[in-house]
Amino acid sequence: MNDDIECVLHHETTILSRLDGMARDIMRDYRGKELTVVAILQGGLILMADLLRRVQLPLQIESLSVSSYHGGTESTGTVTFNQTRLPDLNGRHVILLDDILDSGRTLHAIRGRFEAECRPASVRICVLLRKRKQRACVVEADYVGFDINDEFVVGYGLDYRGRYRNLPYIGVLKPEAYQS
Repeated sequence: MNDDIECVLHHETTILSRLDGMARDIMRDYRGKELTVVAILQGGLILMADLLRRVQLPLQIESLSVSSYHGGTESTGTVTFNQTRLPDLNGRHVILLDDILDSGRTLHAIRGRFEAECRPASVRICVLLRKRKQRACVVEADYVGFDINDEFVVGYGLDYRGRYRNLPYIGVLKPEAYQS
């Protein structure tokens, strides 16, 4: 798998150090509030585990399975909710936790559905990576690990066709790894 990586953007130690800062920001913003963190599967799992162990607040953890890449390297524009039941978020302060803010379609669709159907007190977005690019949907992240260029990245939860999620770093995937 490492041979498929063009370059490493962020090593594990850098990622974990940044998560310390993100956790401090979340604890400051949610002190004294009921917090629910909703991790977007599958990519948000590693981020959820490492970040939330640093957040020293009482909180609930939920997960939501959605997809928009459907095996490719870009969002197809269609966000598919892979489960019918949404978490009970009524009156709760919610953080949507995802691996990457790319086109914005997935997080925009989830936030809209939560606000329409679940009646949370608030919804904020936390992502490990935010691509510097024009987005298809207007959505901003409240907590961001790193800004990156518009490259196809894998590792630390990010995948290509289910592979590379377990890499302990974030790297740019060589084009030949996904163009073949």
